[in-house]
Amino acid sequence: MPTLRYSDVFVPGGFPRHTYNPRLELNLEEQVRQVTENLCKLVTVTGHTKSGKTVLVRSILPREDHIWVDGGGIGEEDDFWVTIIEQLDLFQNAEVTEEKGAEVDISASGTAGANIAVAKGEGTLGASYSKSHGSSSKKSRAVSSRVSALKGLRSANRSLIIDDFHYLSLNLQGDLIRALKPLIFDGLPAAIIAIPHRRYDTVKVEREMTGRILQVTIPPWSQEELKFIPNHGFPLLHGTISQELSERLAEESIGSPHLMQEFCRAICRAHGVTTSFNGRSADLENDALEDLFRDAAETIGRPIFEKLARGPRQRTDRIPRRLKSGIEVDIYGLILYALANIRPGLVTLEYEDLRSAIRSVSAQEIPQLHEVARVLKHMSYIAATDQSSTPVIDFDEDEKLLHITDPFFAFYLRWGNLEAS
Repeated sequence: MPTLRYSDVFVPGGFPRHTYNPRLELNLEEQVRQVTENLCKLVTVTGHTKSGKTVLVRSILPREDHIWVDGGGIGEEDDFWVTIIEQLDLFQNAEVTEEKGAEVDISASGTAGANIAVAKGEGTLGASYSKSHGSSSKKSRAVSSRVSALKGLRSANRSLIIDDFHYLSLNLQGDLIRALKPLIFDGLPAAIIAIPHRRYDTVKVEREMTGRILQVTIPPWSQEELKFIPNHGFPLLHGTISQELSERLAEESIGSPHLMQEFCRAICRAHGVTTSFNGRSADLENDALEDLFRDAAETIGRPIFEKLARGPRQRTDRIPRRLKSGIEVDIYGLILYALANIRPGLVTLEYEDLRSAIRSVSAQEIPQLHEVARVLKHMSYIAATDQSSTPVIDFDEDEKLLHITDPFFAFYLRWGNLEAS
């Protein structure tokens, strides 16, 4: 067996060939594999951010053998079809050649005379040949990207997977499903991958595909499933890991295999290991482990936290609000500090939960419901329009519910240095 590097074993954000956990008891792979079985249905794979949706589908439908479209790179409908055209190596110009010609017959005839001997007396001689004169012309016409891509998909015999489908606008989601529907009904293997939240309009898709949906739901990872990663990965690097550390890492991973991969890779770096522990333990002292968590939080969570803390470019509410810790923030900072006080996982918070947390951190009168709701609405918009990541929070204004949807953001609220933001 070739020598493995720690970066081969622990792969956050990529396909972890050596620490991939198929979660066999959930039968997820078999459900996804049905995509290729002429279902005449659209397979929808949904689960929380960083829950391993893409890794699961790639294990069954690898990118090199199928057509993958990343929703995060699609700005308008034409981008979608062009991406398919490029992967199928198609052309949008059709060329037609027309041949135009005329055939001319030339003939000659004569009567056999004295100088020509004919077996049976006088007769007639004749000869003819034809010659074609013609011309050809070529015409080309442009075919729309949609027509070209759909034609290519119909004949390609390859599965179509749309990753991060929730990135697309709701109108574009509907337009694409309507365009693909006839091909899916005819057997085109197709799957979409999305987070199970409002930015993926399940109702609209189901309305377009009545009776033609196979739903595959990726449940949150249990701690035992997460522990599979370090328990199988470190031995591949000739190392050991205690049950205590494995459990602590699983607890801090907030149901995300991506976070667990991050932690395990960081542990290797902390030990200075690239290929082998030489039988040593991967365990760290508690102080070193907490430093590792803080460093990871700064790396993966700070950018979006800072954007939320800044709020919209123009706002009037910059009233200083003192916290019990003695620092001053504005209302955006106040709400973020309140969320950090809860140390949330992937949760849905009612207003009273958040109000209680605000009261716990604020040294003065807390803002009114309508003020908090306005700020959460702005934060939700900022998160939804941030192109660097999946939306980390979403605020349901009607129900006054705040959904924390990203484990990276939740982890930053636990371990990030908020005062430096």
